[in-house]
Amino acid sequence: MLAAAASVKPSAATAAAASKLAFKPLHLPPLPAAGPRPLSISVSVRPLYRQEPLFLAAAARNDRAAPPAATADGARPVGVAAPEETARRAKIGVYFATWWALNVIFNIYNKKVLNAFPYPWLTSALALAAGSAIMLVSWATRIAEVPDVDLDFWKALSPVAIAHTIGHVAATVSMAKVAVSFTHIIKSGEPAFTVLVSRFFLGEHFPAPVYFSLLPIIGGCALAAVTELNFNMIGFMGAMISNLAFVFRNIFSKKGMKGKSISGMNYYACLSMLSLVILLPFAFAMEGPKVWAAGWQKAVAEIGPNFVWWVAAQSVFYHLYNQVSYMSLDEISPLTFSIGNTMKRISVIVASIIIFHTPVQPINALGAAIAILGTFIYSQAKQ
Repeated sequence: MLAAAASVKPSAATAAAASKLAFKPLHLPPLPAAGPRPLSISVSVRPLYRQEPLFLAAAARNDRAAPPAATADGARPVGVAAPEETARRAKIGVYFATWWALNVIFNIYNKKVLNAFPYPWLTSALALAAGSAIMLVSWATRIAEVPDVDLDFWKALSPVAIAHTIGHVAATVSMAKVAVSFTHIIKSGEPAFTVLVSRFFLGEHFPAPVYFSLLPIIGGCALAAVTELNFNMIGFMGAMISNLAFVFRNIFSKKGMKGKSISGMNYYACLSMLSLVILLPFAFAMEGPKVWAAGWQKAVAEIGPNFVWWVAAQSVFYHLYNQVSYMSLDEISPLTFSIGNTMKRISVIVASIIIFHTPVQPINALGAAIAILGTFIYSQAKQ
């Protein structure tokens, strides 16, 4: 047995050779300099000795699986907003602030003009004419993209423009007869008209909270109307007709514009132009150039050159605030728009009371607050 073991024991020379072979150092090529590797190098052709550390490989896998600042499932962590989302929110904030500011300025100058020049048909036409001129110049100078519209577009827009014209003139008539605050309190009841028209004319059904939200709207408007110190039936009816017309405008707009691609800015521009064409014959028939000339001379004699500025300001700001509101619709949901519209009315009511020193009784203010609160509740319940 010892002889057999001795026969398989390696010689000293063989053991020394094996030891040298086992501990022979590997001469590896130098590692590349630090920095990002070219994307053209495929993972499958990397030499084995260039494997990345474990934490770097895991980070690379996460970068490929999800966008930056995101979790593995693609959801962004709380408190970390993408730059695009932050920019969008800032854009919406600018839209809202601009929308409210332009609306307040328009209402102030519109009331100043109507106090000195009580001709709402011409005042309404001038506002539409100013907006049409602004957009034609914008299209001619390529500041705004020229819309690609056809005959079918104008046919679909026609009922929208008719309703818009009626609502615009009716609101201006109301503003000429009553205080700005009272007109907007009554116009805050527009959701009630929306529900009633949709229910009885279109057969739509709404959940119970929507119907209950109408109670404070109707009750608040009624309380404000009864306690209004300068109540005028023509002014009241003008605001009510404006509500009804704008409800039909929204309905026609939703039905007729399905499948048509056009920006909010260009949509309102086309709407203004078509409304102006519809309004002009009625403006000439209701008031006429002789009445306008006499009223203009009287207003300039009483106010001075500032009257011309007032007319220009109310015309331009009417278009601008409506244009911004339509541009906002491209960026926000209908719920957010409804809330913004409610807040807009509050800003207009408060600003007009301060500027025109409108007398307001506590019970009248309570009615306005109830109506506006009901509008807010409606916007929540509708969604």
